[in-house]
Amino acid sequence: MIQLMERMPEPYEAGAAFDAIAAWAAEGGRPLYPAQEEAVFELVAGAHVVLATPTGSGKSLVAVAAHAVALAEGRRSYYTAPIKALVSEKFFQLVEVFGAENVGMVTGDSAVNGDAPIICCTAEILANLALRHGDGLDVGLVVMDEFHYYADPDRGWAWQVPLLTMPSTQFLLMSATLGDVSAIAEDLHRRSGRPVSEVTHTERPIPLTHEYVRTPVHETVQRLLDERQAPVYVVHFSQAAAMERAQALSSIRIVSREQRDEIAAAIGDFRFTTGFGTTLSRLVRAGIGVHHAGMLPKYRRLVEVLAQQGLLRVICGTDTLGVGINVPIRTVLITALSKYDGVRTRQLTAREFHQVAGRAGRAGYDTSGLVVVQAPEHEIENALATTKAGDDPKKKKKIVRKAAPAGFVTWSETSFERLVGGVPEPLESRMRVSAAMLINIIARGGDVFEHARSLLTDNHEPAARRRDLVRRALSIAKTLVAAGVLVIDRDVPAGHPPRIALTVDLQPNFALNQPLSPFALAMIELLDPDDVEGASRDETGSHRGGIGTGHYALDVVSIIEATLDDPRPVLNQQEHRARGEAIGAMKAEGLDYDQRMDALDEITYPRPLAELLEESFETFASSQPWIRDASLRPKSVVRDVYERAMTFTEYVSHYGIARSEGLLLRYLSDADRAIRQTVPDEAKTEELRDLIAWLSELVRQVDSSLQDEWEQLSNPTTDPSVPVVPPPPPDVTTNRRAFGVLVRNELFRRVQLAALQRDDDLVALDPDAGWPEALDAYYDEHDVIGTGGAARAASMVQIDENPVDAPGTWAVRQVVEDPAGDRDWGIEAVVDLAESAEQGVAVVRVLGLRRL
Repeated sequence: MIQLMERMPEPYEAGAAFDAIAAWAAEGGRPLYPAQEEAVFELVAGAHVVLATPTGSGKSLVAVAAHAVALAEGRRSYYTAPIKALVSEKFFQLVEVFGAENVGMVTGDSAVNGDAPIICCTAEILANLALRHGDGLDVGLVVMDEFHYYADPDRGWAWQVPLLTMPSTQFLLMSATLGDVSAIAEDLHRRSGRPVSEVTHTERPIPLTHEYVRTPVHETVQRLLDERQAPVYVVHFSQAAAMERAQALSSIRIVSREQRDEIAAAIGDFRFTTGFGTTLSRLVRAGIGVHHAGMLPKYRRLVEVLAQQGLLRVICGTDTLGVGINVPIRTVLITALSKYDGVRTRQLTAREFHQVAGRAGRAGYDTSGLVVVQAPEHEIENALATTKAGDDPKKKKKIVRKAAPAGFVTWSETSFERLVGGVPEPLESRMRVSAAMLINIIARGGDVFEHARSLLTDNHEPAARRRDLVRRALSIAKTLVAAGVLVIDRDVPAGHPPRIALTVDLQPNFALNQPLSPFALAMIELLDPDDVEGASRDETGSHRGGIGTGHYALDVVSIIEATLDDPRPVLNQQEHRARGEAIGAMKAEGLDYDQRMDALDEITYPRPLAELLEESFETFASSQPWIRDASLRPKSVVRDVYERAMTFTEYVSHYGIARSEGLLLRYLSDADRAIRQTVPDEAKTEELRDLIAWLSELVRQVDSSLQDEWEQLSNPTTDPSVPVVPPPPPDVTTNRRAFGVLVRNELFRRVQLAALQRDDDLVALDPDAGWPEALDAYYDEHDVIGTGGAARAASMVQIDENPVDAPGTWAVRQVVEDPAGDRDWGIEAVVDLAESAEQGVAVVRVLGLRRL
């Protein structure tokens, strides 16, 4: 695959470079389309290129050509995309073409081969580097994929900043849905003096046809299958709707018996390890896939690979399909032309419609693609009623036509035709300014005043918005001066701008990494590693010299969790459950309705250390005000899983978040990485190391692809392709530290249930352990069972890893913390190592609660 660079001329010559790229593409079975030819020709000639061609027109090949040109000329190049998944995917693709030594990747978490001549990163990474270094940044060419994100309200600034601050760099701006970009192109030419070529061919290599239908979805799908228009991607605008549709479609015959057997053979021993996985297993065996961002990565990958092999005839998913998802489809069936955008429900824009519709039609497989749009349900019902009435005028008169439900944002065939014929809306500038942006500009040095003035007053915003940006920047600057971070020296010669400088040294990756990491480090330093429940305390009840809840390891976790983005579906369910339990308790106490409603306002999801963290954040921000660009978000997810001593599957079931288990796993993986990277080794107690090992193993056993992805990034010389059946995660029993925590969690879960005297739950876990009788005997001697930090300490669990009478097992005992401190009762159990390795969890068989 590295033959492309072997073809490039030495010394470099533009015409020969174009011929080499064209020949390489043709020999690979992908001769250049006219739009590709034009774009590559302009790139080798040194022009900026705005490539606005439909999906499936080969923009990725043009991007490869751009990197090849830069590499042949000895220039460094960057590829940027809006999401890490696309950055990672492109990283592996470029490694195949250019070799592992020539391609690197930089994220907010880490860097892989960061000095390589080709770098893949998110748009924000490049934008912050551009602010820090300006035109002095060593970047000869930038490929900006999905450039329509320029108009994103929150992130659009990152697509604009490099265009403003890097005039010497050549740009390739790509998207299928750009609309009119003439103003951006003219400004780019003005700044750089380099010509700008707009390649906007509208002809698709795979032409599309469009239909508007008034039949129920299941009938539409059946017709498309009968007419050999599969694979069909059924688009929804919520994960719940996609899943409901998939289950509803399982009632019709999608695949034949022979096709079912073929699917089963392809799936083989794939591990469906969660509740959602059980449902997905049934659906894919029926030829129906589900695809959305809330799924575990291994499930999404399974659906993609089965679809690529032509084994899934229907896939129900969300409109994330429009952002580079690699699922080959012939027909896109759009179930609605309105969506909730997080603020309100509205009709789709032309850009959103074409972004999704453009996925229809598979290059190399189809001669055309089909886009089908469903009419609203009330319109479908009216059409069915009219059809049923036939030509009978009396029956027609009796038809009571349904109207759209109140508040429903409807659409019609006119809306459909407008979107089909419409061009994407012009991109709207979304420039903004923050403290981190100003600090990066100041850290660049040179004429700071001119750098800031240029960015704030010579951008793509209208005049009024530019004035707002200047006022915002002045306000931030005053805050930085008051904090002593910034000094402004006005004692300069007449006619010269004041000298502006920072009083602090910034780390090289400032604003690229987790912005709250320095705050987290400062908070961890305030904790006392000896602050654990049961340790000596002073007369006020506080541990000498420390702050926290009496559980150092978990307090460290809570600090790190407060710096991470919120997994909203998980927090929403935590709050919902907490409020439900509170209402039950308040009813039992006899509180009236108004009292209960008032009290509910104070109940939220768990927020450990929230008051302490928020107070400390304000103090910290007074000296480092740029951290206010990020939000502190106290929460408990990792801590909640650990304190409840649950497995991943049990936790998902407990909160009813099956549709969001992929989001939960991604959060746990991010937390694992943040803890490892942020907490210094000297702050890691043995208990914290145990917890870190447990968290890492928990993530790996649920879906090892997240860790495998990062390991592959660190060693990208192996084949990055993923088979239908990914390799199972390593034997859970081989990580002694992590497995020991899993065993202790299983035992402590019994302690918690015993403390609550929940006999039925204990019997469900251990039918033959004699729990009711044992608990009666225990409570005859003691009033309570302790569940605090001391009760959970590793020292309370005794493990014999080599019992003489039971090879292949561990004999374990959980000592129970009683109020008298006698510790004369314990839970005896056996750990089955072989079954634990098979299931990826600690398989513990409790023998009973006994007096020691």
